[in-house]
Amino acid sequence: MTEQASEKAQQDSEQAGDRSWVKFLPGVVRRRLENRHVFQAAMENSGWLVADKILRMGIGLLVGVWVARYLGPSQYGTMSYAASMVGLAGAVAALGIDSIVIRDLVRNPEKTDHYLGATFVLRFFSGLVCYLGVLGVVTAVKPDDLLTRVIVAIVGWTLVVSAFDTADLWFQSKVMSRYVVYARSVGFLASAAIRVVLILSKASLLAFAVANLLEMALGAIGLLYVYSRKGGALRSWRFRFPVAKELLVSGWPLLLGGVVSMVCMRIDQVMLGQISDPKELGFYSAAVRVAEIWFFVPGAIIASVFPNIIKTKENDEAEFYRRLQKLFNFLAFAGYAVAIPVTFIGPLVIHLLYGDAYAAAAPMLVLLIWSDLFINLAMARGAYLFAMNWTWMLFWVNVIAAVTNIALNFFLIPRYGGIGAAIASCVSYWVSAHAVCYLIKPMRRSGNMITRALIYPKFW
Repeated sequence: MTEQASEKAQQDSEQAGDRSWVKFLPGVVRRRLENRHVFQAAMENSGWLVADKILRMGIGLLVGVWVARYLGPSQYGTMSYAASMVGLAGAVAALGIDSIVIRDLVRNPEKTDHYLGATFVLRFFSGLVCYLGVLGVVTAVKPDDLLTRVIVAIVGWTLVVSAFDTADLWFQSKVMSRYVVYARSVGFLASAAIRVVLILSKASLLAFAVANLLEMALGAIGLLYVYSRKGGALRSWRFRFPVAKELLVSGWPLLLGGVVSMVCMRIDQVMLGQISDPKELGFYSAAVRVAEIWFFVPGAIIASVFPNIIKTKENDEAEFYRRLQKLFNFLAFAGYAVAIPVTFIGPLVIHLLYGDAYAAAAPMLVLLIWSDLFINLAMARGAYLFAMNWTWMLFWVNVIAAVTNIALNFFLIPRYGGIGAAIASCVSYWVSAHAVCYLIKPMRRSGNMITRALIYPKFW
């Protein structure tokens, strides 16, 4: 065997991973997975991503709730406003090229260093520009609120640090997310410990903003370390203008779509912070934190199957739609499995987690939890549009949803506060995931598939 072939075999072995976990599954499941190595790899990759999210859900929720209790609704609302503003800027800083880079790394592995180098440089400078931009916007809209401006100035540096997440795209293209989990877990656990120390030492709000930045920085350091351990090196990345231009040309429709999508996700908190008071935003942010815990389910699954969905589309269109329907069915099932029980126990959940000071967040949670169902389906439908190369449709879908969300927030927040924002979010996510499919003719097939999934969701 040649040296090149030996290296390829070793790489394939590493990507495949140890599948010994299959033997512990029930017999009927094990038999269905036999000889389905690609599906096993996707399941294992999903498992690592889910494990990472469970760790963050457990420890992160525990520490996050403790932080919310310590800060109180008003200061917690200020922190949430800053995070939302930075999140909106982050959608621009990402440039919409992540999925394109992953796709191109799968298709052209020989150009790995060129793609990673161009991505890093583009995201570093876009992050710096967005950081300066968000500082200018916050200064303009809150000229008398020095504390909020300082918090944004600290948290905003995550826009620049996030450029180092470029290495994560390489791991995603190889379906090797366990190494990313290793790296980020260290940074996450360290930052969680720092937050506990800050609470016990009765630190100020500014210290917690610094802790948010430290989590991103420690995660980036860990990610680059495991990347180097797998044979990669930051110094081997090469910036090539033609590659950067190609990524920007391909990605700018996705950039616009990503910005509009982030508007849908964060504009409610930004508008609450502007129209209402920080305390009301604190209630709403507490409800959002609980509702968003479950986002790891569709995110982990779609991140693992996305490369294989693209390959299936190229080889067998009928199989592509069969798998897509199964994905819709499962994500609808997962959405119902969470929304139905939380509808009844939402007030108890808020009481146990946040205490009586956050009681007003309970009805907001009951409304927001149903938006998770539509977010699940919208994420899968987004993967479908990307596989079909219908990126402009994804943009217009997000525009329609964003306009709906902003209009409803303007109407409902002055009357109902956080509850109005929750209603606006739920309706806009349904529009984004389902209703809009019947407004754009090429998307009607996916709309019918989503309708079937909503009526008859299935676990398998």
